[in-house]
Amino acid sequence: MEKTIKNALREHAKGNLQLHKANIQVYLSNPTGVGEHSDILEAIQGELHKISVHSDRLEFLDYFECSS
Repeated sequence: MEKTIKNALREHAKGNLQLHKANIQVYLSNPTGVGEHSDILEAIQGELHKISVHSDRLEFLDYFECSS
């Protein structure tokens, strides 16, 4: 069960990383096409923050794998 939970957490974090990277690509390639975000830099910074959260989660999951 522990392995299943860790795998689910890992895949969830990986999926969210891809989601936030895709959002950044949209902001960079067509910043005027995203009407609800008038401050593109702020929106990208928000996405970068979310990427760092999920990257940290993956790092800690790797740490727990090595220590078990």
